[in-house]
Order: sequence, then structure tokens, then C-alpha cells
Amino acid sequence: MTENRRFLLRRRPEGDPARDDFELVSETVPSPPPNGFVVRNHYCSIDPAMRGWMDDEPSYMPPIALGDPVRATTVGIVHASDNPDYPVGQWVIGLNAIEEYSVVTPGHFTAPVDIGAVDSPTRFLTAMGAVSLTAYFGMTDVAKPKPGETLCVTGAAGAVGSVVGQIGKIHGCRVIGIAKGPEKCRRLIDDYGFDIAIDYRGKSIEDLSGEIAKAAPDGLDMVFENVGGPIMEAEMLNLAAHARIVLCGLISEYNADERVGLRNLWQLIVHQATIHGFLIADYAPRFPEGGAKIMEWVGEGRLRIDEDVQEGIENSYDTFMRLFTGANEGKQILKIA
Repeated sequence: MTENRRFLLRRRPEGDPARDDFELVSETVPSPPPNGFVVRNHYCSIDPAMRGWMDDEPSYMPPIALGDPVRATTVGIVHASDNPDYPVGQWVIGLNAIEEYSVVTPGHFTAPVDIGAVDSPTRFLTAMGAVSLTAYFGMTDVAKPKPGETLCVTGAAGAVGSVVGQIGKIHGCRVIGIAKGPEKCRRLIDDYGFDIAIDYRGKSIEDLSGEIAKAAPDGLDMVFENVGGPIMEAEMLNLAAHARIVLCGLISEYNADERVGLRNLWQLIVHQATIHGFLIADYAPRFPEGGAKIMEWVGEGRLRIDEDVQEGIENSYDTFMRLFTGANEGKQILKIA
């Protein structure tokens, strides 16, 4: 292979990303830098957070520069190397980009992986990747679930939300999931073992708040927030005393022209509740611990993790937009190689 196809960001999206915001180009496969290596990416993780990285504004990571490939976590094989710790043929995971070949210098985002320990390399993007680890540490270290408590999860049928709800059940909690459409709500009950599924589509804040109140008459002890917006406002009206809110994502605002934010923050005072902004990067040193526990639960049949794999780097834009249309059924992954 002498061709390196790369999915570049050409302009900042305004609202919903448009196809013309991106460009697929072909370049020569790069050579490894001193002490570095080149990875041939086989799979990449497609995540809602990527939309935030496309905006030119302060965030927990620098924005993607115009003309650069879209940043993404990838798993692949070392293609060429100037580093003895990363020999040719070694499988690695790292924060690279949607491109066939990535130039890598060793760092805390790059690590070798043993694909002999899993049934598919994609497991390092799901069960043993940031998605499941976000759910694991967000629940065990921040939410701190107790048996008998009530947990509400938004974006509940998504990659993170579905794992969060199942971890809540493992810890003996009553779990309410909020999702879009009857099919996703069916999956929450039938596939992931949630106790109650609420379809938010077409409902006002008042209507949604009423459904949550009916499902949790004693209030919500924990909220794992992936969506924000009106859904979160409805949850805020149903908090239990000393509720814990894990703020993991705000996907409802990622494509918005103006971010409204939370308009009933007063409820935190009313219920003496806490809200914790959560980033998985803080837990990188403990990834082996979390990954081992996740795989233990998977092996015991207590945790189901679904993957939605689309193929072809030429389908990068369509695959990315599946996150915002709700078309994905499980963790969204793009197969490149």
C-alpha cells in the first residue's frame, strides 16, 4: 500500500455538520519519525465528542486544525517503526485520526494491546475502551450506586448509556432509561435489562417530567447525563435529596447554534444535589483495572455491549452522522483497513 486516505476537516461546521465541511484525500504513506512509528489503522471509534473538537473554542482538548484529519481513537497494527518498544506487527490503541496510516510518537494515549485476549480488535474500542470505561468509572467512582437506589440514564440506548444502566443493575439499582423512539426503548428493556424506558420524542418538559415522576415517585438518586437540554431540565425537577448527577455529555447541544445551558439550576440547592463534570482521561492510569472488571462481567453474561460497525473510510461522514440521527445500534465504529 502506498496510499494513505485521510478524512480532513476543511471548515468549521455551523449547526449540523455538512458533507462539504470535510474532504477525503489521498497522500503518500508517511515514514516513522525518530523514536516513533506508523500505525495502519484498522478500526476507529466514532464518538459524539468529535463534534466538539471541530469547534474553534476552548475545551478539554485543542480544536482540530483546519486541514488536519478528524481526530479519533483507533486500533491498528504498527506498519513501520523506529522504536523498539513498538515493533512492526504490534497491535496498538491510541488517539490518532480517521486515516489509513497515522504517525505516532509514544505517549500516554498510545498503548500496545493483545488481540489474542479478545474475540475482535474492536473490543478495545468498546468493552475495554473509553466507552465502557467511561460508564464504569463514572458509576463506581462518581455516582457510587447503592442497592435500592434509582438511577436515570439519558441517551440510554447509546454506547455509554446502555453500559451505565447495566452497571446500575449489577449494583442492585432500579434503572430508568430515556431514549428516542419505541425501538430504542424496547432494546433498553429486552436487551439491557432496564426497569423502565421513557420515550422522550415529541414531549414537552412538563410531560417528560410527569413521566419521570411516575416512574420515580421518590425521586432520582442518580442521573447519568449524556444529552442535556430539555431532558435534563425534566430530570432536575425530579431529584431526590442529595442526588448525584454525573455530567458526561450534552449531545443535544453539540450541533446547536446557541447553547442554552441549564435553566433550573436552583433545583441543585433545593435538593442539596451535586453535579460532577466527568472526563475519562483522568482515569487513564486505572484503565487496566476497569477493563478487567468489564470483561469479567461480559464473561459472566451480566453485561452486554453491542457494536455497530460500518465499513470504508469513504463512508466516514455518513458514519459520523449516524450518531445524530440515532441510526446507530450500539457503539459506532468505522472499519478502515
